[in-house]
Amino acid sequence: MSSKKLIYVVIDGMGDLPIGELGNKTPLEFADTPNMDLLAKNGKLGLMYTVEKGVAPESDVAVISILGYDPYIYHAGRGPLEAYGAGLDFRDGDLALRCNFATLGEGRRIIDRRAGRDLTTEEASELAEAINRLVKLESHPAEFKFRSTIGHRGVLVIRSLGKPLSSKISNTDPAYERVAGLGVVKSDFRMILEDCKPLEDSESARISADLVNEFVWKSHRVLEEHQVNKKRASSGKLKANVILTRDAGDNLPKFFNINDRYGVRFACLADMPVERGIARLAGMHLIEVPPPSGNLIRDCLIRSEKLLSVLSDFDCFYIHIKGPDEPGHDGDFMRKAETIAIIDRYFFGSLIPKIDMDKTVVCVTADHSTPCKLKAHSDDPVPLLISGGGIESDKIEKFSEKDCGKGSLGVLEKGTMLMPILMSITKGT
Repeated sequence: MSSKKLIYVVIDGMGDLPIGELGNKTPLEFADTPNMDLLAKNGKLGLMYTVEKGVAPESDVAVISILGYDPYIYHAGRGPLEAYGAGLDFRDGDLALRCNFATLGEGRRIIDRRAGRDLTTEEASELAEAINRLVKLESHPAEFKFRSTIGHRGVLVIRSLGKPLSSKISNTDPAYERVAGLGVVKSDFRMILEDCKPLEDSESARISADLVNEFVWKSHRVLEEHQVNKKRASSGKLKANVILTRDAGDNLPKFFNINDRYGVRFACLADMPVERGIARLAGMHLIEVPPPSGNLIRDCLIRSEKLLSVLSDFDCFYIHIKGPDEPGHDGDFMRKAETIAIIDRYFFGSLIPKIDMDKTVVCVTADHSTPCKLKAHSDDPVPLLISGGGIESDKIEKFSEKDCGKGSLGVLEKGTMLMPILMSITKGT
């Protein structure tokens, strides 16, 4: 048993840059956040590069890092993590890819990478069922399973009936690339559907690329003619008529068990398949919560209630809240600020009064910045606060990027530095 509880909250994409229309404040600085400000006032602040300076990470890479796993050693592609988190059967030698339903126009032009971001989980499920029923892979002996997860998101697993497949292939999604094996955001890209290409001179990479391209074009034909898309088009919505693929992986990462490493019992409350997959592989107990409902107030209340109900059963809790990332991608700074304020009021506001802060360490941070002006992830450091558990205060009144820059935690140059700090504070070592 650890001497104190740890509640480690990661708010997806919360970090940002100053915005002129907000009086040169970030959405976090602008938002009404009395509960996080109270934690900040009683705790220590700092900034953190979630992977390292110069890397604009995807969520999976960042989460692996801030849970204490070096992504350059442990990362094996987002696809297998998504597949594992979504409950798909995946074995080493299969090929798994993260997917988006998107809108394809004339001449390979992508009109929207997320099909207007209004595809319902029910619509996506119906489209996925048609793909699984009607598409057959014939370029090489192989079978596949495609699953829609939440909204426009999905995951694809291809299994070769011959040799194992290779993840050394490029993305068809133009917004992301592979750098040193990690999925990173391109700073500049054209909205054109890419061909999947082998990234090494091997038969398995060539076969893998062939199968992905065959899947993309055959599924496009099925989606283009589907009733869901005809209905969407007639009501003025964008069709979800193409699947974009990225972050291929051909094996599951072999994480060390986080409970054994630190001598604690860890539980996870997370919304999305990739974070759930990472937590399961790390050895955490998954606390079941309903998927995001579109009503963030309700979702926050459910999550705080669920956390309080299991607080006595585990030592450490990793909580991942999706909220501010989407408005960051949409460049909607007012909605991003409102989202942060809702999380503060309904998650932290219903949680903090009900826990013993002397016996609980609360850490709040983000997995990456999603600046509204970029509409994409960046390599900017994220705000970090550690409060409670008798920790000495920096006496800084507000939780924001600017204020965190003045804190005694300084700048953590790598995300892997955080977990040992949290464990040391929690266990009183």
